[in-house]
Amino acid sequence: MAAHPARPMPMTTARLQAFADAWNSHDVDVLMSFMAEDCEFLTSAGPDACGARHAGRDAVRAAFADVFKRIRDAHWGGARHVVDGDRGLSQWTLTGFRADGTRVDVDGVDVFTFRDGLITVKDSYLKTRVAPKVD
Repeated sequence: MAAHPARPMPMTTARLQAFADAWNSHDVDVLMSFMAEDCEFLTSAGPDACGARHAGRDAVRAAFADVFKRIRDAHWGGARHVVDGDRGLSQWTLTGFRADGTRVDVDGVDVFTFRDGLITVKDSYLKTRVAPKVD
């Protein structure tokens, strides 16, 4: 009798929380274990309408690692997740410090596409905070 291939584990809110926990541990290897081979990471800022597109495991791995270099002590808190079939959302607050010492404290959302229980697209959006005017 032929062995049947293992069915992929579906994406769930618990698995998205594990992905968020990996961000907080700054563990790129664990982060990449959630990503498909043909994954894409679309950043919230960059030269294109989509921010910056990082396509493929090597490019996504490098982009994820760069986040930890640019924002030391990065922490994603207050995460809330939604999964509906092959799409999902995570809402969070990012805090930390940039290399120049300025504080980061922004709200953001990741919009995901899933296939076979893995993330194929992580598309990030941030709220841009503008300093209040002082009269």
